[in-house]
Amino acid sequence: MTNKVSEVAATGAKVMDEVARAVVGKRSVLEMIMTSVLAGGHVLLEDFPGLGKTLIARSFSTVLGLDFKRIQFTPDLLPGDITGGYVLDRSRNQFQLRHGPIFSNIVLADEINRASPKTQSALLEAMQEGQVTLEGESMILPEPFLVLATQNPIEYEGTFPLPEAQLDRFMIKLSIGYPDVSEEKEILNRRHTRRQDDVELKPATTAAKLMKMRETVEAVHVDPDLEEYIARLVHETRRDRRVAVGASPRASLAFLKMARAHAALNGRDYILPDDIKRFANPILSHRIILLPEYWVARDITGEVIKDVLAKVAVPVVGGQ
Repeated sequence: MTNKVSEVAATGAKVMDEVARAVVGKRSVLEMIMTSVLAGGHVLLEDFPGLGKTLIARSFSTVLGLDFKRIQFTPDLLPGDITGGYVLDRSRNQFQLRHGPIFSNIVLADEINRASPKTQSALLEAMQEGQVTLEGESMILPEPFLVLATQNPIEYEGTFPLPEAQLDRFMIKLSIGYPDVSEEKEILNRRHTRRQDDVELKPATTAAKLMKMRETVEAVHVDPDLEEYIARLVHETRRDRRVAVGASPRASLAFLKMARAHAALNGRDYILPDDIKRFANPILSHRIILLPEYWVARDITGEVIKDVLAKVAVPVVGGQ
C-alpha cells in the first residue's frame, strides 16, 4: 500500500510540475485541481477573463494523457449540441449516432452560465452518473470523466445562474486570482523566450494509470472520528442562522474524497484533520444558500464557513 501511495504522490507531483510550465505561479490552484481529478470530482472555476482558466483545463488534459473537448456555452446552444444525437445518413438512408463533445475525458464548459437552463441540464446526468441518455438508450461516458466549467463573476447580462442542483454536482469551486508583479513578469519572460504562444507539454501519465491511482486513493484509511468530524462540519452549515439551505450529503462525500486524494498526493495512506479543513471553502462556498437579507452583504458565506470550522471540535487521531 505504501509503495502505491508513493507512486501516486510522485506521479501527481510530476503532473503538476509539467502543468506549471504553462501556468505560472498558481501552484495551490493546480494542487486543488489535481486532487479533484484523483477524487473523481468536477471543478467550477469562477474568475475574471484572461486568468488562464482555459489554459489550465487544456494543460491538464495534455499532461494527464486524456481526450479534451471544449464547449463554448452561448444562449442559442442546444442540449443536442452537447450530447449529440441521431442524424439521417442519406447515403445509407438510415439514422447514425453522432457523439457530442460530452463524450470525452475532460470537457471544458466555457462560460457555462451563458446557456439556458435547459441546455445546462444536459450536463446533469453526465456529471452525476457518467452516462448520457439518447433516444431512451443510456450510453456510458469514457473514464475518467471530468467537467471543468468556467463562469465570469462580474458579467450577469445575458446569463442564467446555475441551479443549485447543478452547483451541487461540482465537487469544488475555485478562484484563480490575478498574478503578482513577479509572476506576471515571469509570464512575459517565458513568452519572450519560447517565441510562440503555445507551451509544448508532455504527457506524464495515461488514462489507465490515472484509474489505478484512483483505486489507490480509495484504499486510504479514514479514522471513524474523522468521518464524524466531516458529518458535524456539514451539519453545522444547516444550523447557522444566516443560512437558508445548508450543504447536502454530497458535501460530506466531497470532503471524504478530497481528503483521501490529498493524503495520497502527500505520500500518506491515512488522512488528518488538516486534509479536511483545507477544502472547507472550495467544497462549501457554492453549496451554502444564504437568507435573502444577507445576499447583498460581502463575504458572508466565507464568515459562515469560518464560524463552522471554529464551532466543531477537531478530533485527535493517530498519525498526528
